Parts: sequence; C-alpha cells; structure tokens
Amino acid sequence: MFFAYRGFTADPDRILADKAYGRAHHRAIHFIHRSPGTTVNNLLNILGVTKQSLNRVLRTLVDDGLVASSVGQQDRRERHLHLTEAGAALERALSDAQRDRMRSAYRAAGPEAVAGFRRVLEAMMDEEMRRHYDALKDKTT
Repeated sequence: MFFAYRGFTADPDRILADKAYGRAHHRAIHFIHRSPGTTVNNLLNILGVTKQSLNRVLRTLVDDGLVASSVGQQDRRERHLHLTEAGAALERALSDAQRDRMRSAYRAAGPEAVAGFRRVLEAMMDEEMRRHYDALKDKTT
C-alpha cells in the first residue's frame, strides 16, 4: 500500500510543488469540490485535522483565489466554502492525474479485481469515516 500510495500521489505532488502547496491543500480542494458549500466544521470533521492547521491551509487557498468563503445565511458563524474557477481548474488537474493512473491500473487488473479492491478499501474504513464516505457517495449518485 505504501508504494501504491506514493505512486498515486506522485503526479499531484509535482503539480502542487509548482505552487508551493502540499497534500493538505490537495485534500481541502478535493473535499470542497466534492461538497460545494461545505462548512469549515464539516471539513474539519472529514479531514481530522486541527482548526489551526486547516485555517492555515484555507487562508492560503483563499488568498490565492482558489477558494471562496462566505458567511452562512442561517448561522452567521459558519463559513461555507466553494472553489473558484481557478480552484476548480487546479482540482481538475490534480484529479485527472490520479484518474489517469487509476484507469491504467484498473485496465491492467480487470473489472473483477477492481470490484474486489473497492470492497477491500470500504472494509478498511472505520465506522465514522464510512458515514462520511457514504454521505459523499450519496451526493454524487
């Protein structure tokens, strides 16, 4: 898994390095894309990082024009996050690189192996992560 993970993250890491970003930026961009309008608190729960750590990442993404933050309409203490056009373009570049690698691996392994791989990954999730995964999956189906 370690070596596969290194391969899976290698292409996005190169793209991110050009912008002086790291994997924390990638994860934030990914989940904001997956759930437009998500709150900072929701992102904290999904990523399992400290508020200080996430705020540092979000500040950079907002300052660089990749993420827009707006005040909640029902609860003005909430901040809702959306990718800007530039943020969406970066997310596409990062995800396309990983999708290309996954497509190639899936083609080589075959459909039955892919289905088995998905079941293994889902079985490895703890209960709380499974709830987050199911909620995100439900939004895209």
